[in-house]
Amino acid sequence: MIVGFGWGDWVLGSTSQRRADTMVADALVTRLVPMCVAQFNEDADKDKKFKELEATNRWERGQYVEKQGWATMPFEKEPDSRVAEMCIEQILKGQ
Repeated sequence: MIVGFGWGDWVLGSTSQRRADTMVADALVTRLVPMCVAQFNEDADKDKKFKELEATNRWERGQYVEKQGWATMPFEKEPDSRVAEMCIEQILKGQ
């Protein structure tokens, strides 16, 4: 057993579940980022807000995106901070 857990990469069920949950969450965020970018692109003041986003401090950009509503998915009440962070990268790359 020691060899299996130490070198065989065996894990407990709880560790396996944690890894699976993390993988699902990461995949979900990855799928939602394009929706965030699309919501940014549909914003009537897109150009103005892009300049504001660029001028915003790096550590406040996520809050800026959340405040604009771009990281709030349809049928959701609250924005997703992980989606906002990845969305910023895509918005800044695309311009």
